[in-house]
Amino acid sequence: MGRAFVYVILGGGVAAGYAALEFAKRGVSPGELCIISEEPVAPYERPALSKGYLLPEVPARLPSFHTCVGANEERLTPKWYKEHGIELVLGTRVKSADVKRKTLLTATGETISYKILIIATGARALRLEEFGVTGSDAENVCYLRDLADANRLVDVMQSCTGGNAVVIGGGYIGMECAASLVINKINVTMVFPEAQFMARLFTPKIASFYEQYYVSKGVKFVKGTVLSSFEIDSNKKVTAVILRDGSRLPADMVVVGIGIRPNTTLFEGQLTLEKGGIKANGRLQASYESVYAVGDVATFPVKLIRENRRLEHVDSARKSARHAVAAIMDPEKTGEFDYLPFFYSRVFALSWQFYGDNVGEVIHFGDFTGGKFGAYWVHKGHLVGSFLEGGTKEEYETIANATRLQPVIDDLAMLETQGLGFALAVSQKPSPSPPMEISSSASTVVLEKPVYVCHATVGVLVATAVAAFAYWYGRRRRRW
Repeated sequence: MGRAFVYVILGGGVAAGYAALEFAKRGVSPGELCIISEEPVAPYERPALSKGYLLPEVPARLPSFHTCVGANEERLTPKWYKEHGIELVLGTRVKSADVKRKTLLTATGETISYKILIIATGARALRLEEFGVTGSDAENVCYLRDLADANRLVDVMQSCTGGNAVVIGGGYIGMECAASLVINKINVTMVFPEAQFMARLFTPKIASFYEQYYVSKGVKFVKGTVLSSFEIDSNKKVTAVILRDGSRLPADMVVVGIGIRPNTTLFEGQLTLEKGGIKANGRLQASYESVYAVGDVATFPVKLIRENRRLEHVDSARKSARHAVAAIMDPEKTGEFDYLPFFYSRVFALSWQFYGDNVGEVIHFGDFTGGKFGAYWVHKGHLVGSFLEGGTKEEYETIANATRLQPVIDDLAMLETQGLGFALAVSQKPSPSPPMEISSSASTVVLEKPVYVCHATVGVLVATAVAAFAYWYGRRRRRW
């Protein structure tokens, strides 16, 4: 027994929801599209799990954060999928895939075939056991990747008010969960091997600001070491965390956020992999023409950076999903995916955004004592990355625009002095005119360089001079 669809989205995370909405906008017919997900619920906005879902008062709960509310669009409830004739195959694990035969085999033995497959399998949380540490099965050790994880974390938090939590990891999950734990009146100690918070993105100066803020909220930091083992009681609960440097931290609960690994297993040996993900071209198409990859699992060309990247963020998932559907449904009018890398977070009363790439020399600006501040990254003489804390919607848009333009930077000191004003000035500069096409019966000439007012002025002067010469030459000819 089996079912057949024109389009199948494998995975039920953020990318699946945004792909479904794009299919609907582009007129997919009822019965043509299917979403297969291991989770028992329709696609939802995953960032809510580490933010609103963990709040002690008026927490976010489904159906309030089904996709695509994160982009201020429709909320796609199960009813919406039914009304649009989109099949949701939930709580279903696919155990094998055959890209040549265009089939998927579920754990229950059903075969689902397709003409076009979009892989949106995302990633899974890395487990402690992968680093030689046992104890993940303890009742009070929590991870955070899906709704089931979030429900478990909420239950454990509610039983630990006033207690001690140890957060393993200093990245996104560690940063956001630590803030939520504090809001839930739990004492927090963060442990990570790096010398600073958010080491993959923050500069030491930026990290220092957030670390000091967290300390003011009662968070403690243990840096430069890692978890070695747990002390576990007879009830299978962790009572203490033992670190490699010999330290012992009492714990009523543990949250582990040590990274993710893309879910590519089904396609290993069938599709080309790169940088841990499924390699895709500028149209998000994998190495087999009927297969596309989007979101955390996709490695695709980032034109701005001029290299292939796999990006782990919700914005990339949303936009890559939309672009893949556009490329499938309207290939003639869809160019290559031109994505500006974007990362953001909101913790406590803080809010920051980053655009571009954090390579090259860093120029900090603004008030690091608690006001608005940021940084620019300059590589090979061009602005390639921008960070801003405490900005307005318009200011965030400004640094995004400036980063995409990649202006030449001649004076780093001036950049530091101008700060946010530099991005504003760059964004407000008039864009060069588009290439001008001059047609004649014999040929077509395209002027690739921008045509500016001064060029036009020179053209007028030259034309005037030529006309004057022709008039003079004609009079001389008549005299002869």
